[in-house]
Order: sequence, then structure tokens, then C-alpha cells
Amino acid sequence: MNEGTCAPARVRSAGLVAAAACLGLITSCGGDGGTARTESSVSHATGHAYTAAYEAGWRAGKRIFEDDGKGAAVREVVWGGCVRRSLTARPRDVVDGDRGAWVLGCEQGAGSGAERHPPTGPVTRRAPDPDLLGRFRSWAAAHGEQRSARHAGRVVLVHLGTRDYDVELACTRTARSPKADVRRLADAFATWWDGDDGDGTAWNLIVTDPAGQRLFTRALG
Repeated sequence: MNEGTCAPARVRSAGLVAAAACLGLITSCGGDGGTARTESSVSHATGHAYTAAYEAGWRAGKRIFEDDGKGAAVREVVWGGCVRRSLTARPRDVVDGDRGAWVLGCEQGAGSGAERHPPTGPVTRRAPDPDLLGRFRSWAAAHGEQRSARHAGRVVLVHLGTRDYDVELACTRTARSPKADVRRLADAFATWWDGDDGDGTAWNLIVTDPAGQRLFTRALG
């Protein structure tokens, strides 16, 4: 991407050193989950939804550990396996109650199969970022993607922990719209997003209709 138009897509850790560091983070990050992660005023987790989501994620992660052993940690933690699994994990109402808490439980279960450090509050934080939307539209105008970009209505960063997050792009399209149009918007956004100049890791792009219903997902990076 051209300089000045690149969004803060995130650098991924790699190798055994990163895996060890990440596992160390997993076993300790549950302790401050109820303080650092409640700063955002925009969260979908209510009551003890984060507890149910964490428990479901931990059970899923433990099953992965029992099947694959320590090798699961690199795939599920370092390479975002748990984050990606959270998009299709069941039951959906439990996972969506606090997807970040589900990811935390999954990563802890897959990382050790035994270490449990549940969060003490909501984990997921949703942060609207209108600046990103404006930068995407500017890029689209310069790269022949105006037609797709005009359907983009809102960009929200869905923080699932201290580093992992997804990008949610709301658009004017609905489930009745041609799937090719939704896919083209997703492809254009992902092309613009590509880069490595920020902190954290963006794993998925989630395109939704105006009401927040998921229309399309694709991996970032």
C-alpha cells in the first residue's frame, strides 16, 4: 500500500520464542481482565456472560490440547486458531456473549490443558474508528474501488484481549444483496488494510449489514 494510506494492520509473532512468550501471557492475563478491559464504554458482555463464554472456550481449548498436546499452543495461540474458531464456535449465544472471554478460555485450555485464569469482568471491547473508514474511502477513490467503498458505513475494532482483535465493517448491503458485491467490498478493504506498521494482531474482517448481522468473514494478513 502507498505510504500514508496504510491502516494499522498488525505484525504476527512467529517461532518458538513467540510461542513461549505468548503462553506466558495467557497464564497471567486473566488476573486483570476485569479492570483493564472494562475501560471501553462499548461492550456487548452483560452480567456474567463473560464467565459462561470463558468456560465454553476453556472446554474447547482443553479438548484441543488433549487431541494435539503442546503443539496446539502454537497453532491456537500464536497463529490465532482460537480467535478464528470463535467465529463458528457453538453455542452462538454463549460465545457472542463475550467472544474475547471465549478466546481467552480457549487459549488457556489449548496452551496447557490445565491452567485456568478466568477473567473477572468483560473481555471484549468494541471501539468505533471513523478515521479508518475515512482513510479506506480515500484509498478506494485512488484505486478504482469507489463503487464498493460507498457501501461501507462504519468500522469497529473488536478487541478480544490485550493484543488480538477483529475488524468489523458495517455496510449498506443485506442478506438479500448479491454475495459478489459483499465479497468485493471485503476484498477491497482487506487489500487496503494489508501492512505491518502497528501493534497487536488483526485476525479477521467481519462484514455486517446495518443491523450488525454477519454477512461475510475473511482472514486478514
